[in-house]
Amino acid sequence: MADYDFDVLVIGSGPGGYVAAIRAAQLGLKTACAESRATLGGTCLNVGCIPSKALLHASELYEEAASGALAKLGVKIDSMSLDLDTMHGQRIDAVKGLTGGVEYLFKKNKVEWLKGHATFVNADTVTVGDRTVRAKNIVIATGSSVTPLPGITVDQERIVDSTGALELPEVPSHLVVIGGGVIGLELGSVWRRVGAQVTVVEFLDQILPGMDGDVRKEANKIFRKQGMTFRLSTKVTKAERIGDKVVLTVEPAAGGTPETIEASHVLVSIGRRPNTEGLGLDKAGLTANKRGQIETDHDFGTSVPGIWAIGDVIPGPMLAHKAEDEGIAVAENIAGLTGIVNHDVIPSVVYTSPEIAGVGLTEEQAKERGEIKVGKFPMLANSRAKTNHEPDGFVKVIADAKTDRVLGVWMIASVAGTMIAQAAQAMEFGATSEDIAYTCHAHPTHSEAVKEAAMAVLGKPIHI
Repeated sequence: MADYDFDVLVIGSGPGGYVAAIRAAQLGLKTACAESRATLGGTCLNVGCIPSKALLHASELYEEAASGALAKLGVKIDSMSLDLDTMHGQRIDAVKGLTGGVEYLFKKNKVEWLKGHATFVNADTVTVGDRTVRAKNIVIATGSSVTPLPGITVDQERIVDSTGALELPEVPSHLVVIGGGVIGLELGSVWRRVGAQVTVVEFLDQILPGMDGDVRKEANKIFRKQGMTFRLSTKVTKAERIGDKVVLTVEPAAGGTPETIEASHVLVSIGRRPNTEGLGLDKAGLTANKRGQIETDHDFGTSVPGIWAIGDVIPGPMLAHKAEDEGIAVAENIAGLTGIVNHDVIPSVVYTSPEIAGVGLTEEQAKERGEIKVGKFPMLANSRAKTNHEPDGFVKVIADAKTDRVLGVWMIASVAGTMIAQAAQAMEFGATSEDIAYTCHAHPTHSEAVKEAAMAVLGKPIHI
């Protein structure tokens, strides 16, 4: 039989795939990465994490100026306006720079980019375009795509998914967001800041499913105060485009009398599903589970030796940084090293304003496992948040009542996405709340709220 073309072939160049490919090449393995997009980086860099953050940041600056918040700080702007084309332009530039950066890293590390859609021929062979290649190890890192909502057709003009919502050529007069999860709230907040009326329709009785209960309630209050309207415990049964408007039919989630909502635009954002169709998994001897995911062992190996899987196609949170860590780990396992990901310490962030972040167990989950202690500290009492006029939010530390080991940390703060790294690192090292409480934090910083919340676990915060 012919020799292998590669030691490692990675299918997909998203955060998991491109990181796995680079790490494998660094470890001396002949590596290729198959990608059908015109640019590398997957959903995250092209139509997800990166472009959405570019719009979030720009829209926050716009609102600061337009709302008069800057004027209160003595920064007076006599005349201002929204240039949406320029706002989109800087988004496109950010994407271009970062996707081009991944291509540079491939060249630097001698990773070959196989351009085209990869399909299994058998357990060690795939076709990519008109080429057939054989690899000792194949890593499936094909990511995820938007989950469609039955009965609603996305036209990317008036009814859009998360990709279309990044590229709207005009500010919606009324944007209805179907789904009160992370992506819907982030993109809804972008368009609200630049002038859209935003209504969020959520099937469950609260937004941000899976997050800590206190965080969900407080976030709801904050977003309402900012001007968002929420229709909770409500399901959408139909969305019909009529010219330049969309008429939605909604009814109580438990059943009841339907009513209609008229909008200029609708964002369908009810989640994502693994990209496992079209891979020819059956030819490789693999079968996806009921959720379309590929099951793996602790080392990210599948049931077929030599085939591995990481990121959104395997069980667990669909987060870019989870995929990245798994990409490094799987490459190290293939190379004979020990690659491990602690899935109990994967932070999650909602990049609204203020940001929302958490790591570990929610208070509800922790209580189910045993006796706990909880400490909370409001950002209103944090000196840096106060001087920055950022009073909303809090930090919450959950610890085991007997061992004091930190089980979870949840927070709402302007820079929560950055602050949560401290909590994740502390938990990775098995820290107690006392460890955090007795660690010196620079003053004045938002992160002092983490210290104070840890002190509150022991019943001795200073500034409240």
